[in-house]
Amino acid sequence: MSVKVFAPATVANVACGFDILGFAVEKPGDEVVMKRKDTPGVEIVEITGDEGRLPFDPAKNTVSISVLKYLEHIGKPDLGIEISLHKKMPFGSGLGSSAASTVAGVVAVNELLGNPLTREELLPFAMEGERIACGAAHADNVAPALYGGFVLIRSYEPLDVIRLNTPDDLYCAIIHPNIEVPTKDAREILRKEIPMKNAIVQWGNVAGLVAGLLQEDYELIGRSIHDVIVEPIRSILIPGYQQVKDAALSAGALGTSISGSGPSIFSLCKGEDIAKQVGVAKQHAFAAVGVETSLYVSKINQQGPVVMR
Repeated sequence: MSVKVFAPATVANVACGFDILGFAVEKPGDEVVMKRKDTPGVEIVEITGDEGRLPFDPAKNTVSISVLKYLEHIGKPDLGIEISLHKKMPFGSGLGSSAASTVAGVVAVNELLGNPLTREELLPFAMEGERIACGAAHADNVAPALYGGFVLIRSYEPLDVIRLNTPDDLYCAIIHPNIEVPTKDAREILRKEIPMKNAIVQWGNVAGLVAGLLQEDYELIGRSIHDVIVEPIRSILIPGYQQVKDAALSAGALGTSISGSGPSIFSLCKGEDIAKQVGVAKQHAFAAVGVETSLYVSKINQQGPVVMR
């Protein structure tokens, strides 16, 4: 018996919501194929799409670490599991590449064993994969990848994650410039302290974005996608960032900012047609500064991982 699971890319931070907001998109994403084996232990037997960059050592790979933690929790640490990982999204993209792999893995092992745990109960194991990937067990990528939709991490101690309603006509246009920004590097350049006046602006925007989602107020969503703390610093790592953002807003985007730690740039839009127009505008803006790109346009992904068996 084997199980194949697809888990989606995600947009974390969502401008003002550094480390506390994220949402899932329909594409791209990663796939994990998992099956039982007779001998004990977790083994990675195949990795594709990674250009040889990911470790096969189960103690160092984000997928296997999460599976190992899961098996320990359910009292079956010696169970025999074979893992095949198929990377279908870029590294260092700001789209939750490690989170997609990890979530696909924990959902696959849970499915393989008859789903003894709920999706909510799987979150702590997926977060352990993020600890390996970027040094901290953040949930703003793995939670939306696992649950689908928009999520708010109200607290980490204790862990308190809330899924938010999303307007039906909300689309996202993501442009990925073919450069890489490692998450650890993007975190290291951030300031350790911020002025009170900036904190107040940021709190207001987080509250406004949540209220806009719940009230299906697209204009309020757009006014709230404004980051005065992280974006001004991280944007210097992305060539042509301001030109791309200006192009997106001119083409009708509700709001535009950096996806996760970058370099991908997301734009929330009302309707698919506008999202496509915004995506093309961003492609042209990057082309003007000599940067090749990949474009992804989709609705907010409400289902999260898909078991394909």
